[in-house]
Amino acid sequence: MPYWVLEYEVVDDYVERRGSYRADHLGLATAARERGELVLAGALGDPVDGALLVFQADGAGAAEAFAAADPYVLNGLVTSWRVRPWHVVVGG
Repeated sequence: MPYWVLEYEVVDDYVERRGSYRADHLGLATAARERGELVLAGALGDPVDGALLVFQADGAGAAEAFAAADPYVLNGLVTSWRVRPWHVVVGG
């Protein structure tokens, strides 16, 4: 099954602002993981200016639906996002 990367770019004060939405964001991520869609996820660091979420699904829909429902996106912490296919050549 193919992999898909959801890439987030975030606001400068993302770390300070995410606390109010973190539990709901992590709940969404946990549910996606339990459904077998979300493989890995986390913020990029030094500086924290984005995040990557790796999905495994037949199409981009699971990743797109995640972003559309994510409280970080809905509340303006994510300035832009995109879903791209990831062609894994080692691992997986």
